[in-house]
Amino acid sequence: MKLYVVVRKDLSSSQQAVQAGHAVAEYLINNKNSKWKNHTLIYLGVDDESSLKEVIHKLNKTNVRYNKFIEPDIGDQITAIASDESSSVFKRLKLL
Repeated sequence: MKLYVVVRKDLSSSQQAVQAGHAVAEYLINNKNSKWKNHTLIYLGVDDESSLKEVIHKLNKTNVRYNKFIEPDIGDQITAIASDESSSVFKRLKLL
């Protein structure tokens, strides 16, 4: 089982790490019955919030379950998402 985490690359490296962690935690809090049990983590990157919103739009169109993390410290921007569902959307993204 894999957990896909998509993070914005316009954030610093340390911010990317923190936001990815928040996205994983948010996913697990909201999906208590997730089949992901600390197996494979796949970190993917997108350029910025606009690109992340495009990924979210594509996931919504294909009914892929995900959770997003919104960071209050940077103006309530979406910084990362996580999903344990495989999707062609993730296959088009590059690893961090």
